[in-house]
Amino acid sequence: MARAGHRRLDLKQYEDGGVTDVASHGAEIEIVPVNDKRGRAAFVDLGRAFSDRLPHFVPQLRSEQLELVDPGKNPFFGHARVQLFIAKRAGQPVGRISAHIDELALAMPAEQGFGPGTGFFGYFDAEDEGVARALLDAADGWLAGQGMNRMLGPISLSIWEEPGLLVRGADHPPMLLMGHHPPHYAGWIEAAGFTRAKTLYTYDLDISKPFGPLVQRIVQSGQKNARITIRQVDKSRWDEEVATILAILNDAWSDNWGFVPFTPAEVAYAGKKLRPLIFEELNMVAELDGRPVAFMLTWPDVNGALAKIRGKLFPLGWITMLRWMRHPKGAGMRVPLMGVLKEFHSSRLASQLAFMMIESIRLQANGKFGSTRGELGWVLEDNQGMVAIADAIQSKVNREYAIYERKLV
Repeated sequence: MARAGHRRLDLKQYEDGGVTDVASHGAEIEIVPVNDKRGRAAFVDLGRAFSDRLPHFVPQLRSEQLELVDPGKNPFFGHARVQLFIAKRAGQPVGRISAHIDELALAMPAEQGFGPGTGFFGYFDAEDEGVARALLDAADGWLAGQGMNRMLGPISLSIWEEPGLLVRGADHPPMLLMGHHPPHYAGWIEAAGFTRAKTLYTYDLDISKPFGPLVQRIVQSGQKNARITIRQVDKSRWDEEVATILAILNDAWSDNWGFVPFTPAEVAYAGKKLRPLIFEELNMVAELDGRPVAFMLTWPDVNGALAKIRGKLFPLGWITMLRWMRHPKGAGMRVPLMGVLKEFHSSRLASQLAFMMIESIRLQANGKFGSTRGELGWVLEDNQGMVAIADAIQSKVNREYAIYERKLV
């Protein structure tokens, strides 16, 4: 039996190209599956239209957004089943959602957050609560028809892309690859019977001044240790460096909530996409006795440049972007990923390596690029090690994201 408060849609109706649901405003809502290139373009453009209404939103490059939902370009589709939907009222688009199943997530232990029976929704936008309910029920029906019994989201599409709904921090612009959502979405999702499964934080950090005495002592101690080397990423050996970093990542994060390993195809794809954003001075690998054991990636926040060109490269936006790519002076810095091999997690070495890499990057970001602000995230609410590091460098939570769940049966 479906949960009281939401109605599962009849999957047989999808065969006719859409389903209908009685919605608010006295009009019917039609849920239309997206199955071709034209539909994917409409899906992306609808999301851009919704986002354009939001204060502080930064438009992203349309070509990049199209690629993320293209089965022929995004390697996520190599291990996932995905169905996109657009909601229409009186023939006009009024919302969108994705329903998807990650085969790698199904294979993970249930105690790590995903596991057997877990499907996802993402790319959630709705004109009103009636549309929101119809979209969530459509995703529910599709996932149940695929044999799932639990729905998590929003996650768009991979856990490594844009996880979570922004529930705190919409009063300032997001950094690169951070979701930005209106506050009422949370209420609509919760009213549809969803409860919070996990909270993710980002931390704001002043990088214009040295860290406190305790952190400085830890860093100085590490610098005196001949076994430890903190080196910059070498772009002349880029493919090798990417493989090293993602091998550490897959090991370091393997016990984390929501972990799904990167595939070789995703490693190659990520390496190609990230390369233009990699400045060697801002990305570090830590070695112990010559062996890579930790890493920290830092990206200058390209959103500052994207805001100026409104996410459009043509006719003249490419000039602004080219200038920014040569030297992103004054840009904020985002640390999206870091990791230490699991064998060192319970040791003092893990935090020491983290502080050493953070300090090395801070000096370069502030000294060479003139940056004064950094952001760490996402950080799981119960990741005690990362929360302790964030506290030690006197950073403050500036954004909060929620991932919700609902049973399907």
